Order: sequence, then C-alpha cells, then structure tokens
Amino acid sequence: MIAALADAVAAELGATVSAAETAGAAPNPALRTAFVDVLGPSPSEVLRDLDGPAVVVPAFLASGYHVYQDVPREVAESGHPSVAVTAAMGPDPALTRIMAVRLRAAGWRRGDAVVFAAAGSSDARARQDVRRAAGMLAEQLGTPVRIAYVATGAPRVPDVVADLRASGSGRVFVASYLLAHGLFHQRLHDAGADGVAEPIGVHPAVVRLIADRYRTAAVELVRAR
Repeated sequence: MIAALADAVAAELGATVSAAETAGAAPNPALRTAFVDVLGPSPSEVLRDLDGPAVVVPAFLASGYHVYQDVPREVAESGHPSVAVTAAMGPDPALTRIMAVRLRAAGWRRGDAVVFAAAGSSDARARQDVRRAAGMLAEQLGTPVRIAYVATGAPRVPDVVADLRASGSGRVFVASYLLAHGLFHQRLHDAGADGVAEPIGVHPAVVRLIADRYRTAAVELVRAR
C-alpha cells in the first residue's frame, strides 16, 4: 500500500517513480520511500543518497514516538545538511472526510453507534491526536463516537462494541483510523460490529494532503537557504 501511495504522490508531484522502477532503472530521486521500523531502507539511508535539499513527510496518522523521536534521529544520523520535516498526516480534515465516506459506504446511517478504531500508542501525544481526530469525525457525522484501540492501549475495539450493545445501541459500526489493510484492520472485522469501514487507503485526498505537505515545506526550505 505504501508503494501505491508513493506512486500516486509521485504522479501528483509530476515525478515518474513507477515507470523508472518498472523499466529497471534507478528510481526517480524526486520521491523516495523509507521506513522507521522493521523494513528498509531507513530515512537516514535514503537521505545519505540524496545530494540536494530534502523534505521528509511522516506518513503517520498520529504523532507519537516515530514522529518525535525516530524521524529526527534518522535525519541527524544521515548527516544531510538541508532537510525539512513536515507534520504527520493526521489529524486532518481531509482524513475526517474520507472516514465519513468510508463509514457511509459500509452501511452506517444516522442513529447507528460509531467506534473510532485506531492502532494505539503508548505516547500521550499520539493519543491526544487520536482524540482530536475522533472529535473531528464526531463533528463531521453529527453524532458521538467512542474511541477504541486495536493494538496498544485501552479500551479495545471488541470491548467498546460490546459495551455499546449492552447500553442499548442498535447497530454498531467501526470507523477505521488505519491507513491500509492488514492484520490490524482484520481484527476490526472480528470485533463483533455490524459493519467495518474500509481503511483510509490511497484516496485522492490523501495524495493531495501529502503533496501539499511537501510543497509547503519545500517552499520554506528554499526561502531558508
């Protein structure tokens, strides 16, 4: 999914990463992907391969340890002299609108209960971002939403679904604050809800969001030189 998102952003910015890679040529340096967890290459490795100014856009839905610790550390370790780091993807009104569309497509109707399902984090700043994102969705839908977590933190999604049913809610739907399909999203389908919205995914609004983050940071980087 990250590769598909990178291709879409590259197209939005006028790059041709996919075509270059498909042809077996070196990837277009205008857009490169990096990972701060298990996979590689790491941001520091990618940055060391770049000669000119660079913009790092953290593709995270909330700003937790990865954004506040890992990304700055990777930038510092790279030794690159001219790097701008943007804010994370979320929370953002564009993501809120996508979640609302996904939820309605899953069958949600006004009057149905909503569970806002996030991956979770041990970082208080990330949890605050999740609360902000949930509040934005509640405002968008015009109905309360209950926050629940898939992996880290409490309450967990199945517990909130069960609690809503026990309190008399009719139908219960899960709004997925996840970027892509995978193990975490599959767990949402096992939580006992009446419906689960698709993850945010490679939506045109997500592509524009990332591209706009890049453009704004790139302009500021040029001005600072």
